[in-house]
Amino acid sequence: MSDPTTAREAIALVTDDFSELPFTEGPLTGDGPIGWPGYSAAHARAADRTGETESVVCGTGTVGGVTAVLVSFEFRFLGGSLGERTGARAAAAHALARERRLPVVVLPATGGSRMHEGMRALLQLQYLARESELTRAAGLPQIAVLRDPTTGGGWATLGAGSDVVLALPGAQVGFAGSRVRPADADPAAYTAEAQLAHGHLDAIVPPGALRETLGRWLSLLVRPAEGPVAPPYALGDPGAPPAASGREAVARARHPDRPRAAAYLDAHFTLREEISGDRCGGVDPGMRCGFGRLPDGRTVAYAAQCGTATRPAGFRTAARLVRLADRLGIPVLTLIDTPGAANDPAAERAGAGTAIADLFAAVASARTPLTSLLIGEGGSGGALALAAPGNTWATPDSYFSVIAPEAATAILKRAPEESATTADQLRLRPRDLVDLGVVRGVVKERPRA
Repeated sequence: MSDPTTAREAIALVTDDFSELPFTEGPLTGDGPIGWPGYSAAHARAADRTGETESVVCGTGTVGGVTAVLVSFEFRFLGGSLGERTGARAAAAHALARERRLPVVVLPATGGSRMHEGMRALLQLQYLARESELTRAAGLPQIAVLRDPTTGGGWATLGAGSDVVLALPGAQVGFAGSRVRPADADPAAYTAEAQLAHGHLDAIVPPGALRETLGRWLSLLVRPAEGPVAPPYALGDPGAPPAASGREAVARARHPDRPRAAAYLDAHFTLREEISGDRCGGVDPGMRCGFGRLPDGRTVAYAAQCGTATRPAGFRTAARLVRLADRLGIPVLTLIDTPGAANDPAAERAGAGTAIADLFAAVASARTPLTSLLIGEGGSGGALALAAPGNTWATPDSYFSVIAPEAATAILKRAPEESATTADQLRLRPRDLVDLGVVRGVVKERPRA
């Protein structure tokens, strides 16, 4: 199927066994809550034209083997606008999700609040936000699939308020609809592609891949592992002896051929889906976050540094991941590998300190079990922010330090050639970290079959 244009086409794109919730409201009379002239007639015409009685269709369906509550908007019905009846239906859908412990999938195509109902329509945003928060508090996942268009209050509540936000290619996405933007606004800024580039949604999915992608997401988010997960096996050279000096430990961790996060994720999980962006305008390619399936079928959340200086957006994305996993009861694995937090002027303007503090807070307050593996460089607070207190491990080709040896040498006003001596004094080798109680142990390579 090509891009869906109706609510039911969108539903058919993801499930074949949709069971609609029954709603028995009669025809709209009296021109609505504020007596908008001709509103009842316009509502009736929309019903005749679309075959729907409101701008949203709600029910349940199976996606990827998981039963979910579906909320799909009908844009042809008064622009998919949110009125009191729309809000009541969406609220009933959320209540059913909580009653039956089901995830919620929203398929918005909406221009925002319904002007014909004035402030009574705008209030639906508060009501829907509350319903979403109640569902969130119940530990149930919410996934949005943005259709064209998704603007106004629908984007600012059911869309952007979801845990995972997917979008169809080319969808118009933004708080401002096309008729209320500044005259000189660049239309490209109001697209799903732009929202992805600036960290406001997680992925763009072609219609033909949506059912499979959504099914993977749902299967991951409803099947958590129990208890803390074991750290991955080491992937480096199994025959290499332990680092004899601090300088050697640093050199091993910085070696270009040393296994990175991608290799560990590929080896540890049989299936993965990733979230993207910090929801504050930023994306850091050096921080990969998402949910993965272990060989035994259980789900683990992961946040993995990729060996680059971590930017504020990366720390915020990791904090978002930890909090989502905590709410869903999914254990977290973090892979630590960074020379440190980015400290250029752009990073400072983007709130490096605040972002690191927020990740420290997310890790410290998490109730779900966390496991961390140091797989390369562990540079200062930018690395420690991702470390699980009391459950951090190290690979043989890693180091952890209060600061990089070169920076420590400069701070101590030593000559640059003394950085090797400084590295030894910092006691940053894996075996030193075990002796200091910083890590629990050094992981071994996977046993050979």
